[in-house]
Amino acid sequence: MAIDLTALRAQFPALDQGLAFFDGPGGTQTPRPVADAIAATMTRPLSNRGTVSPSELNAERAVTDFRTAYADLLGIPASGIVHGRSATQLTYDFSRHLAKGFELGDEIVLSRLDHDSNVRPWIQAAERAGVTVRWIEIDAETTELDLDSFERALSPRTRLVAVTAASNVLGTKPPVRRIADAAHEVGALLFVDGVHYAAHHLVDVRALGADLFVCSPYKFLGPHCGVLAGAPELLETLHPDKLLPSPDNVPERFEFGTLPYEILAGATAAVDFLAALAPSTAPTRRERLAHSLAALHEHERTLRTRLEDGVRALGDAVTVHSRAADRTPTLLMTLEGRDAREAQAHLAARDVVAPAGSFYAYEPFTALKLQSPALRAGLAPYNTTEDVDRFLQGLSSFL
Repeated sequence: MAIDLTALRAQFPALDQGLAFFDGPGGTQTPRPVADAIAATMTRPLSNRGTVSPSELNAERAVTDFRTAYADLLGIPASGIVHGRSATQLTYDFSRHLAKGFELGDEIVLSRLDHDSNVRPWIQAAERAGVTVRWIEIDAETTELDLDSFERALSPRTRLVAVTAASNVLGTKPPVRRIADAAHEVGALLFVDGVHYAAHHLVDVRALGADLFVCSPYKFLGPHCGVLAGAPELLETLHPDKLLPSPDNVPERFEFGTLPYEILAGATAAVDFLAALAPSTAPTRRERLAHSLAALHEHERTLRTRLEDGVRALGDAVTVHSRAADRTPTLLMTLEGRDAREAQAHLAARDVVAPAGSFYAYEPFTALKLQSPALRAGLAPYNTTEDVDRFLQGLSSFL
């Protein structure tokens, strides 16, 4: 069943201002049920977790519900779900945890396609440990990963491969399972940045072959935080620096200090909201998520086609750099002889929100010699054909 866009959009107070948002890759707008869940958690009795008072039980329930919700979203046991302030923070944390086992002469493999949050933490950890960094390059013509360079980078000394499941600027979706299989064949772990991917696809961490997978709920209608998913048995082998009295069970040992219960409740509500995008009588939340995200994928496919066709009709004044065969509904554009920041301002004056920048994608911009800033247009569940037409009209009037 298709998504009822009128009913969906009515749940987003931010849309009442008449803005057309194309900044989903940087963070989506927030539906009312998510905000309500945050407010309800903060205003009902709440204290540190425990099993005695109502306030303790409310806190405990917020944590349990969060882990269960993200287990359903990511296809991993609830005991493998770790909360963090952001995906960047979690990647930094786990780069340090994993680097404890690195030895001189070891190697790691990184991707030129990735957001810097899945690059710099690993480079800095490698420098401290005396580990060599090797690279998967980008094919400049297709904006896909050059898998031949990946095969050359792998060796029996490879301890870890870090790669994105979808580029936040180009939309390129690498063949993560193929990369995982090759990494595992040499005994390496695969760390996947799923921040952009999880906003557009139902994630199955195990099917992807990811050993560790991070995402950010604020990219898919939730509050600002990060989530890491990993097999509990793998997490058991990692021992972070921690306070002596704090819990040492998995996943608690990776979460430092008192958890933000209201943020956990909002993140849980976001999963429930996603599961209800398209009506379904499926008995489990995982099945409802699969149904809703399939409907979302079809909705975004239709809008992406309209957007790409419209941009193509503008001619040589616009160069679209998102060219991979398999990609998300995200377009990165440069404008012949024009500053993308001026285009952003021109669109904003017409109530169209489309950002200009390099979006922390240092490696892709450098590898592809992309002009910075560039204009990015990314779709979210609440976008409409009218939004797309407004974007195209605004861009056309700028050129």
